[in-house]
Amino acid sequence: MYNSLKIKVYIKGNSVFSLSTLIITALACTGIGAVISILVMRNSSQQQNNRQLQDSLQQAEGNLQGYQQEVSDHFTKTAELINNLTQDYKDVHEHLANSALKLSNAELSRAFIESANSQLPTSEQVTVHDENLEAPRDWAPKSPGKKGALSEDYGMEEERKDIAASTVAP
Repeated sequence: MYNSLKIKVYIKGNSVFSLSTLIITALACTGIGAVISILVMRNSSQQQNNRQLQDSLQQAEGNLQGYQQEVSDHFTKTAELINNLTQDYKDVHEHLANSALKLSNAELSRAFIESANSQLPTSEQVTVHDENLEAPRDWAPKSPGKKGALSEDYGMEEERKDIAASTVAP
């Protein structure tokens, strides 16, 4: 029954196409369109991912540059503060020296000025007056007849007496 039913489509120019040919052509065009749209969407999503990565990279580079600027500002400010501290120290010293000159006798003010210009004494200049110096000990000193704290059996006599007393007791 279907075999005898044939639909013919007439298009300009008296060409005849059967319905099955039109359906196959429509399905083929739909499939080709789907494949093309999938490729376009995939390419579009890759471009979007690339843009997101580029944006995050630019943001990270901006953060890094900001951090580097903060570190640079920190060290610049620290150097400035240390220079100010040094200058303040010099000003205080000059004030004390001038006050010493005005308020005390000449010998004391000269000694104060020389002490500011002198260096710390070297080990050759330092003399030891106490000849009975002894290296510090890290244990308790021994009493005559007793063992020192570093002895192997230090404090063991008391433990032996305690053990003997507990075993002898009824």
